[in-house]
Amino acid sequence: MTEPDATTDRTRLDVVLGCADLDEMVAFLRDRVDGRVISISPADDPQEVVVDVAGTGVRLVRGGEGGGTLILHDPDASTGGQHPLRAPNGTVVEFRRSGTEVVIPAGVPSLSIVEAGDRFGVGRAGMGYRDLLPDRWGGRFIASHIRIADGGDVPDYVHYHRIRFQMIFCARGWVDLVYEDQGEPFRLHAGDCVLQPPEIRHRVLRSSPGLEVIEIGCPAVHDTLVEHDIELPTGRTDPGRDFGGQRFVRHVADEADRAPWLVDGITFRDTGIGAASDRLAGAVVLEARGVPSEAPGSPPLTYGGEFCMYVVLRGGATLSIDGGPVRRLQERDAVALPPDSTWRWSEWAEGTEVLQVTLPAETVRQL
Repeated sequence: MTEPDATTDRTRLDVVLGCADLDEMVAFLRDRVDGRVISISPADDPQEVVVDVAGTGVRLVRGGEGGGTLILHDPDASTGGQHPLRAPNGTVVEFRRSGTEVVIPAGVPSLSIVEAGDRFGVGRAGMGYRDLLPDRWGGRFIASHIRIADGGDVPDYVHYHRIRFQMIFCARGWVDLVYEDQGEPFRLHAGDCVLQPPEIRHRVLRSSPGLEVIEIGCPAVHDTLVEHDIELPTGRTDPGRDFGGQRFVRHVADEADRAPWLVDGITFRDTGIGAASDRLAGAVVLEARGVPSEAPGSPPLTYGGEFCMYVVLRGGATLSIDGGPVRRLQERDAVALPPDSTWRWSEWAEGTEVLQVTLPAETVRQL
């Protein structure tokens, strides 16, 4: 049996694993994951051995059940040389990158058309979630339709996300929110949105019955962390504060300017996300107000950036993609278009509103 290291007090006893052969497990942890023996008990007939593995105290107990998963945090996610490893007692050892770096998977674009429906699962804080991008483009993006049916106080807590990009668009009802260094809580109404920059602390406070929001982010899988030390509101207001190269922005639809779009009767309003994210992403809302019945469709459009998505907020319009079949899109339908696709909008119903989100914040252009 390996002699113990004299650092017992500095090792946390976080994990208990049963095993039939202590020596075999000690050798595995020492040779495969750079473990150090901390203690052996009792010396004459060892029943327990504590091994320090990257600051995690693994207590090996002779007998008992093995199996399960041991997750080790590694600065370069390279310890052991392979992922995962399987220990002699059946435990699977996984390695995850430590620190705050956000890992962005390579995109796997595909045409995605998701129709509206009631297929909501239950997510964080009891909120209903519907996936608007089921294949998530290889994990690079996520788009969710989130619903709170009953309204009232939301059982949320101060938290933050390790993300590259995240926006929240209120599609129906209202929701009260509070953000780090952005003053007192405020109400987001239908048509309003916010850019949530990386790691800004925030909390959902209460909502109207039937609240619906659209959340779009990158990457699809990201950490949500609970904040235990910062209380909101913080008592200060710093609208220009930098959070990971971005700043918080709140877009209020009723106060926004409108500008003509490509078709008579169609206008657009810029949410300000492009400027606040340093052009990482952009979001505009197309609005049909007084469209002539004989109005032509849009010219052929294209976008060469990494991501372009449309969500119909209300009303409906016709969309044809890459010369394919014409589709009639209705409220809460969503379309994600691979780079360099071509498409045309036409036959806008009066009052239609469509959210367009692009990464980066380049302009969708005419062919």
